[in-house]
Formats: sequence, C-alpha cells, structure tokens
Amino acid sequence: MKTELITMAAPARAAERAAAILRAGGLVGLPTETVYGLGADGLNEAAVRRIFEAKGRPQDNPLILHVPEAAWLDRYCLDIPAEARDLAARFWPGPLTMILKRREIVPDAVTCGLETVGVRCPDHPAALAVIRAAGVPVAAPSGNRSGRPSPTCAAHMLEDMDGLIEAVVDGGPCGVGVESTILDLTGERPRLLRPGGLPLEALEAVLGQITVDRAVTSPLAAGERPRAPGMKYRHYAPKAPVTVVTGAGADTARYIRDHAGPGTGIICFDEYADSFPGCAVRPIGASADTAEQARRVFDALRSFDGTAVTAIYAQCPPDAGLGLAVANRLKKAAGFQIVALEEGA
Repeated sequence: MKTELITMAAPARAAERAAAILRAGGLVGLPTETVYGLGADGLNEAAVRRIFEAKGRPQDNPLILHVPEAAWLDRYCLDIPAEARDLAARFWPGPLTMILKRREIVPDAVTCGLETVGVRCPDHPAALAVIRAAGVPVAAPSGNRSGRPSPTCAAHMLEDMDGLIEAVVDGGPCGVGVESTILDLTGERPRLLRPGGLPLEALEAVLGQITVDRAVTSPLAAGERPRAPGMKYRHYAPKAPVTVVTGAGADTARYIRDHAGPGTGIICFDEYADSFPGCAVRPIGASADTAEQARRVFDALRSFDGTAVTAIYAQCPPDAGLGLAVANRLKKAAGFQIVALEEGA
C-alpha cells in the first residue's frame, strides 16, 4: 500500500479527500493540537479493527471518539452529567477527553467491550474539517506503532505508518505535544485517568477536587483492565532503555552526569544542556517551561532511535500543571524505572 500525503494547500479539498478515505473504511493520520492520531470511521467496526492491526495495539486498550462539537455527544453517549456539558462548553475544542456511558451505536471495537467511551473535540482546524466532512465520529489513538513515542508531526507518522495506512494529513507540528487529559465522569466522583494537555488544576477550578487514578504514577497490576488509553502498557518508549531521575534540577543533573558514559542519551532542561560532555543531549525547554517540555518531549525520545545510544537518562519536572503530563510520559517511556533523589542528593 502506498500512503498518500495530503497537504493543506487547498483545505476544503484536502478535508474532503481525507473524509472520503474514512467513509470508505480507510485509515488516515490526522493532526490535532495534542499529537497526530490514526483515524478511522468510529462507527465502522471493521475499519476500527484495522487501527489495532496497523499499530500492533493490544486488544484491551480502548480508543477515543473525536467529534467536531459538543452537540454530537448525545449521539454516542447516555446519561450525560451536567459536569460534562459544563466542561465541554469551557474546554472544547481542546485537549480534554471525557469518559461517559456509551450508546449501543458505538462498536465494541472502539470501547474494547467496556460500557463507557472516551469522547473529545480536537482543537485543530484540519481535524475538525475532516470530521465534519466525513459526517461520522473518528476513532483515533495516537498515530505511532504501539509502545513508540507519539507523533507530533507528519514525518513522525510516516516513519511509523508509511505503507500501512491510506493517507496522512500534514497539518504542521502539534501545538501541545502530549495527548489529551482523560477524565472519567461515570463514577461517584470525577477521576483523572491520564494527565495531558489540559492541566488537572484547570479541571479542579471547575469541579473541585478530582481523584487521581494510581495508574497516573504507577503501573497497573497484572491482569487489571485499562479504562482508557495509556493506562496499562509501556508507552512512548524509544528503543534504548530510559531511566527517569526526579528531584531538584541541579541534583538530577549531577546524578545523571555521574552515571552517564559513552553511548548515553540525555533528556534535560535547557539550563543543564552543557553539563553532560560526550553524551547525546536533547534539551526540552527550561525547567520552569512545562509547555515547551510538552511540545518537545516526544521528539526528544524519538530522536535517539537510529543512533548509537544504548541508554537514556531523563530529568523530570514536578507533578504540577503540564509537568504532571510530561512526567507521566517520561515515566511510562521508562516503564517506571525511576531514581527519586532526596533534596541535596
């Protein structure tokens, strides 16, 4: 199969071309504000199953439905709480996925047999135009091979999916850089299942205190079923093993320098970029600039593949604001191989 690259030189024509492929049961890489997604007609079970085949994705890892506006929620969800409508009015389009009770029209292939479904409205003009032109919700996980770092540009998508899918829409680099925040609204209290491009603090300003699922900071137990993407499996990982070092910036830089050697890759904050002579260094932004870290973290992880790097150390931001999402992605990439330093270590 030859994968077509659809540019946005003529936006309406590009959206209709991608929509036609989706309506015919094909797979299309779509840009969003978070990462590029691998999209299929979310009501076409056979097309959705092709997503799992192309990615090599585990069959118990559910997908997210992407819609162009909040009015579509009632088509695919039941018993929608008032909180969900309030959040959609405030944060959609944007990097927020809400877990809600599903209608029967949503195929089991999307939910992996769960009675709930994740829904979001992406904040990217190309994605919204394609979904509207297709006239169906688009089921889309991140557009990488399963376990790999998520793609934040069309070149990343083609690196993983060229020859496996029908097309990729080139919408430029993603502005957020980490996937959407996933919030479960089907229980007694809202529960954060995955931190992402919308900080937890912004949600708590609307809803009050939110329970943070333990899968955010530690792996699920063996046999435990994920309720949303990104909860269970090792994700975002380059080929070389990653070790995440948490603590104060100067302390983590010193630890990494003392343990690094030839063939070591370093993901670090900008102010420490000169601290690791002889290593392959990938700065991801200043220690206080978590938005820039989010935009650059996946590119940094991907950049080591194809190099001679045999081990990677990463500095990690504190769990506040977008730092919670960046830290989550790094720890997932490391399979929760973490060195936690005490202050002054």
